[in-house]
Amino acid sequence: MYIFREAIPVILMIGLIPFIQNDYLLTAADIIIIGISFLIKKEKGDFIIMTTGFGLMILSESFFISTGVETFERQTLFGIMPLWLPFLWAYAFVVMRRSLRILEL
Repeated sequence: MYIFREAIPVILMIGLIPFIQNDYLLTAADIIIIGISFLIKKEKGDFIIMTTGFGLMILSESFFISTGVETFERQTLFGIMPLWLPFLWAYAFVVMRRSLRILEL
């Protein structure tokens, strides 16, 4: 139950993808969701984890795209991927870290 509660913002961000077709608006919505989530609960190191996740996911998604493993129709970030994607992944890193703490791993 605790892990599900931590994942609610990510579930909400994923749920908005088919409804908000404009990548800039979707990115803004994701940033708002992340901001509200941090107002509700912020742990020490969250910003570092999120920043690391943001950078790593841009690099890894770029690699997957360049090898043909992934393709995106929405290409507002560097002309290769959706702008909102690294924000989604960045907060997912925070959720993964918190989930591991809950599981005490």
